[in-house]
Amino acid sequence: MMRTRFAPSPTGYLHIGHVVNAIYVWGIARARGGEVLLRIEDHDRQRSRPEYEGALLDDLDWLGFQPDIYSTGDFRRGPCQGRQSDRDETYRRALAPLIDRHLVYGCDCTRRQLESPVYPGTCRERKLPLVDGVGWRVRVETDDGDVLVRDRLGNWTYQWAVTVDDTMQQITHVIRGDDLRDSAPRQIALAHLLGREIPPDFVHHPLIMKSATQKVSKSDGDTGVRELRASGWTAARVIGEAAALVGLQTVSRPIVAADVRRFFE
Repeated sequence: MMRTRFAPSPTGYLHIGHVVNAIYVWGIARARGGEVLLRIEDHDRQRSRPEYEGALLDDLDWLGFQPDIYSTGDFRRGPCQGRQSDRDETYRRALAPLIDRHLVYGCDCTRRQLESPVYPGTCRERKLPLVDGVGWRVRVETDDGDVLVRDRLGNWTYQWAVTVDDTMQQITHVIRGDDLRDSAPRQIALAHLLGREIPPDFVHHPLIMKSATQKVSKSDGDTGVRELRASGWTAARVIGEAAALVGLQTVSRPIVAADVRRFFE
């Protein structure tokens, strides 16, 4: 069975760009008889906030997007394996075999020191210990160089946490925005090291743009789901507007969450 995921980060409130992703995730899954897993990607402990998590769960309930695996109630009740901060031991266990194979090394390079987004392998042979205060990198053969999997603050990185989760949670389809297209090769390479021979299918959808180069973000209050709701918008109107903004319908007509599958049938 097809399984995909909706995976917001609780570093701000949901905005209409998240609604676009939800339309694609639930729409494609429902059109193909698949299921949706809800994941809270709070691997960045410095920026994630419990109040943001609570708000996004409320917004999902209000919008009508209901996950099949890990309900909003599961998250409200306490520890949940859909929440990345509750999966530290899982990420450690997944990394242990790579450490045993000498594929993981310490790295003290800062972003300021790295002039290129491609990591040049500066610390590969320095034999820095894998301790707090040092980044941990995995040796991979990608165009971007070795992948940082744990930062110097002790946070598991997006690339590592997402890859482990997609592998362990048996995600068959990764449906996300075009801005994350470049992450696919790194995640495929990491998944291969974890023993996943066939990677998930990647579907990258259009984004809502404020300008030719700037996407809508969580800081844009006028596009926040909470703000639209407070100003009198219905859930169906928010979903319909999001669908129109990325060309799924020619004009903004209200549509309820249960009907977004029609865009993909």
